[in-house]
Amino acid sequence: MNVNRRGFLKASVALGGAFSLEFSFPLAAMAARGMPAPEVNAWVVIHPDDRVVVRIARSEMGQGTYTALAQLVAEELDCDWAKVSSEFASPNEHIRRQRIWGSMSTGGSQGVRGSQDYVRKAGAAARVMLVNAAAARWKVPAAECTADRGVITHASSKRTLRYGEVATEAAKLKPPQDVALRDPKDWKIAGKAMHRFDIPDKVMGKPVFGVDVALPGMLHASIAQCPVFGGTLKSVDESVAGKMRGVKKVVRESDFVAVVADSWWRADQALQALKIEWDAGANGNASTASIMAMLREGLADPNLPQARKVGDADTALAGAAKVIEAEYSSPYLNHATMEPQTCTAWLKPEGFLEVWTSTQNGEASMTAAAETSGLPLEKVEVHKMMLGGGFGRRGPQDYVVQGVKIAMAMAGTPVKMMWSREEDMQHGFYRPASVVRMKAGLDAAGNLIALHTRIACPSILKVLMPQALGANGIDFTAVRTLSDMPYAVPHQQVDYAMRNGHVPVGFWRAPGQQNAYYRECFIDELAIAAGKDPLAYRLAMLKPGDKNRLVLESAAKAAGWGDALQPGVHRGLAVADGFGSYAAMVAEVSVSAKGEVKVQRIVVAIDSGYVVNPDTCCAQAESNVAYGLGSILYQENTVKNGRIVESNFRDFPLPQMSEMPKVETVLVPTGGFWGGHGEPAILPLTPAVCNAIFAATGKRIRSLPLKHHDLRRA
Repeated sequence: MNVNRRGFLKASVALGGAFSLEFSFPLAAMAARGMPAPEVNAWVVIHPDDRVVVRIARSEMGQGTYTALAQLVAEELDCDWAKVSSEFASPNEHIRRQRIWGSMSTGGSQGVRGSQDYVRKAGAAARVMLVNAAAARWKVPAAECTADRGVITHASSKRTLRYGEVATEAAKLKPPQDVALRDPKDWKIAGKAMHRFDIPDKVMGKPVFGVDVALPGMLHASIAQCPVFGGTLKSVDESVAGKMRGVKKVVRESDFVAVVADSWWRADQALQALKIEWDAGANGNASTASIMAMLREGLADPNLPQARKVGDADTALAGAAKVIEAEYSSPYLNHATMEPQTCTAWLKPEGFLEVWTSTQNGEASMTAAAETSGLPLEKVEVHKMMLGGGFGRRGPQDYVVQGVKIAMAMAGTPVKMMWSREEDMQHGFYRPASVVRMKAGLDAAGNLIALHTRIACPSILKVLMPQALGANGIDFTAVRTLSDMPYAVPHQQVDYAMRNGHVPVGFWRAPGQQNAYYRECFIDELAIAAGKDPLAYRLAMLKPGDKNRLVLESAAKAAGWGDALQPGVHRGLAVADGFGSYAAMVAEVSVSAKGEVKVQRIVVAIDSGYVVNPDTCCAQAESNVAYGLGSILYQENTVKNGRIVESNFRDFPLPQMSEMPKVETVLVPTGGFWGGHGEPAILPLTPAVCNAIFAATGKRIRSLPLKHHDLRRA
C-alpha cells in the first residue's frame, strides 16, 4: 500500500467523503489472509454451509445499526435470514481498499440513511453474481434462474444450488455495473421487526466493550487533565506515587498526566497521590455567570449575521396588533455515557500499532492513531469494540490520542487507558449552553405575521469541523429548527451570535435540539395569547401535505388530544423535523401540590420515509425519551473557577426507572426518502413536556432544568 498519512487526509478532504465501490477481492489475497470462506464482495461473505456474514462499517452503540444494515443487505441478497450474522469491517482494510465501505462515521442518525443505497446495491450485486455462477455451472442463461432464501433455481429443469455451493465461483466473477433494487413494498426482510444480533449476547454479558479489553501482559493507565480547559501542566511531584505498589511509570504530556500500573485501581490511587500543579491560563476565573453574560452580550450585537431573512420582520413587528417577547436559555450538558472514555494501545516492537477502542468512527480513530504515533496508516490497526454509549461523545478522538501517547511511552507493552467517572464528567465536549430571544407580531385575529429570533451560543462546527461553517460563519447546528421552521410566517429573521467560550462543545444527541424547545414553547405562548388551541394554531400555519402536519395530526389522534383526561393530568404538544425525519409528540404530565413533576405518558409520531426495523425504531423513540428526560428535570453542567463543577452521577443524575413514562410510538412512514431514528424523537420532547407543565400550572418554563423552578400551586 502506497498511501501516507498526509496524502490520505488530503484525498479524504478532496473527495468530500467519496469512495470507490469494489465488489471483488482476489482469491489469492483471501488465501494469504487465511479467510475461511469466500468474499463475494466487500459486504458479503458466504460460508459453504450457507452462513452469510455481512460486514458493517458503522458503529453499534445500542441504536440497532448492526442489524438494520444487515437487513438491507440480506433483503437484496435474498438469503435465509436465519443464517445471517454481522461483523465490523476493519478500518485498516478499509483504507487499504480505498475506503470501500464508505463512511465509517456513526452520528447524526446517519447509520442507515447515509449508507442504505450502497449497501443495498452490494446485496443485489452479490445476488446477481451468485445467480450468474450457478447459471455458468449449469450452462444456461442467467435469466432462466431465480434466487430465493439462499437457493438458486433453474426454472425449466428445477435444478437448485445453494449459495454456499457457488460462492467461491461467484467471487471470481466481474461485479455487475448496474443492479435493480427491490421496491420497498416487496420487502421480505427489511421493514420487518427482526430480532437484533447484539441483544442476546449483551443480555448474557458476552460482547467485549472498550472497557473489557484484556491482553496478555497488559498494563493499565489512569489519567488526569488540567481541570481548566486550555490549561497546561506546570509540574508533577511523583515522590510518593512513584513508590506505590504496582506503579510502572508516570507519563507527562503538556495537557495531561497518566499513571501506568499493573491494575487500573492502583494506577488511579497513585494518580491521586501525585502532586500536580497546573497553569490554568486565562480562563481560571470563568464561571456560568460570566459565560451567560458573554452570550447575552452576543444578543445585543447590532451587526449579527443572518441565518434566515424572509420579508421584513422588524417593519411588520412595528405594525403588529400585538407584540410578544421572550428569552429562553439552556445549560451545558455532558454526554454521560455509561462507559467512560477508554483506549487500549499496543506499540509492538516491529513498529506496528494496534488500538482497541469504543469509537463512533473507526476511520477517524485510525487516522488519529497514525498521526499521533507518526506511523503510516498501513502500520496501524483499529479494532472497533461495542460502545457503552456514544451520543456524539465518541466522535472526537481525544481519548485515542491520549491512549496512543501513553502506549508510546510504554513501547512493547499493551496499555489500557480508562478515564475515571470524574474525569469523564469534567472533560467532555458539552452540549452548548445557549440563550435565545424571540419577538413575535400578531395581527388582530391572533395570526403570527412576524418573528425575529436572535440566538447566541458556541459553535460546535468551529470547534470540531470548521470547514463546515456556512456563509458569514453560520453554524447550521446552532440555528436549525429556528432558521428552517415549517410554519408559514410572512416575515422572519434569524440572527446568530457565535460566542465560543473556553468550554469545548460537541455533538450531543440531536445537536441543536434545544432550539425545538425554544421554538415550540414560544409558539405555544403565541397560541395562548391568541386565545387558540395549540394544536389548531400550529395546523393553521402548516400547508396541506406537509409532513410536519401529518405527524402532528397522527400524534394528536393517537393521544386523544381534546379528550377528557384524568384529574390532575394535563397535555402539551410539539412538532419538529430533523435528521431526515419528522416527529411530533404529545406529553401528559401531572404536577403535585409540592411542585413535583411526573411525566405520565408520551405519544410520539415519526415519519422517516422508510422503516427498516420497526421494533428498533420504537426502541429508539423510547431511548430518546429516557435520555432527554434528565436534561429536562435536573441535569446541567455549571462552571466555577474555570472548571466544570459536577463530577459524578450524584450531582449529574440519570433518570430512574420510576420516572420513566409510558411511551407510545406511532410510525407513519410515507416513503420516498430516508430519515433517521436515533435522534428525531428527542426534538419535540422538552417543549411537549414544558407546554404540558404550563397547562398544569400556568407557569411558563423558559430555562432548564426544572429543578430551578418553583412549580408549587399558588
